[in-house]
Amino acid sequence: MMSANDVAFAMIVAMQTVLAVVWLFGARVVGDQRPAALYWTAYAASSALSFVLLIVARHGSAPQEIEVLRACGNIVGVIAFIALRRGVGHFVGRPPKARWDTLLLGIVLGASAIGLLPDGSRMRVGIISGALGFVFVEMARSLHAHARDRLHFRRPWLLALPPLCATVGFWYRGLNGLLSSTAVANEAAANVGLNVRAAVVYMILALAFHAALVSLVVGRLMAELRHEARHDALTGLLNRRTVEEAISAQMQLGRRTGETLSLLMLDIDHFKLINDRFGHPVGDLALQHVARTLRLNVREVDHLARVGGEEFLVLMPGASLDTARPVAERLREQLAANPLRLEGMSVALSVSIGIAQWADPSEEISRLLVRVDTVLYQAKAQGRNRVIVSDSENTAGAWPAGLEALG
Repeated sequence: MMSANDVAFAMIVAMQTVLAVVWLFGARVVGDQRPAALYWTAYAASSALSFVLLIVARHGSAPQEIEVLRACGNIVGVIAFIALRRGVGHFVGRPPKARWDTLLLGIVLGASAIGLLPDGSRMRVGIISGALGFVFVEMARSLHAHARDRLHFRRPWLLALPPLCATVGFWYRGLNGLLSSTAVANEAAANVGLNVRAAVVYMILALAFHAALVSLVVGRLMAELRHEARHDALTGLLNRRTVEEAISAQMQLGRRTGETLSLLMLDIDHFKLINDRFGHPVGDLALQHVARTLRLNVREVDHLARVGGEEFLVLMPGASLDTARPVAERLREQLAANPLRLEGMSVALSVSIGIAQWADPSEEISRLLVRVDTVLYQAKAQGRNRVIVSDSENTAGAWPAGLEALG
């Protein structure tokens, strides 16, 4: 007949088995995070196995057999937590070094061997629990940093809470095992309410861990969706809608503070000829080459966007024409001097650039974009590979006839 302790342990086995199956199926759909999901599958499965061994140990007949089964359960449980930590490390981009896991396993094996000695169970509990506490401290730190810096959670500490609770629990158990006159390990053999409560706490904590892991996956998915909605897939720069939102926000700030802004509009010269001569894959590489050059030659506060097929826009907050023009000339010169180099050939690139400064607080974004577009096409009409600066009084009207046909 199963005792209350056996039932509690069996519930943990059932829960972790189900979650192992869930993570195993999840590994098929999470893409580049498949290694992390497989580690979490191993965590849940190993955790279930460890409690199976503990249940069997409770019904053993020979004392030595019981201690061996209990030690095996502890070892498998530690392997489960190692798998959990390795999965978190892979997910956040900081895989743990194998030598630390080897060291931890060595400590656990040594402590398990000590536990087989008379009155050695206290040392086993103290050493293993203390070592696991440090594992969970490191896990909490990694989860908090990732939630704060990469996923931008409003309360990143919530993701670190389950491993911190586990740290407190393991260190309390370790100290109790070392200092108590009755070893904690011996309590597992008794049918006492303490074990049932401990099993319930473990189940709640395990569910909290799985909830934190699901939050990681969902948070990453949401971050990727937000990034895709705001960025150009080919170049990684902002898309047109996002940079227009940034311009509007900068205008609102300027109306309060008096700060100006300037726009640079760039167009790759003869881009259609590049596609026709070398093919669209090379054209894509040319766009990426221009995007990299932009990143290397603008200020950190500037916003970069791809706003058309071969058109790029640079928003320069706080910049006047005197500030923006040297930047534009440097971009033009860098691109002209550094062709796209491919295996066995190079593709010369040049850009035409138009510059417009926000005229005054009454000017709307649509008028500013028309002005910078107009001077861009003036630069192309005057021979390309040049920079033209907008005169707000003379370039606010319609585009010169025929400019839309230029490439």
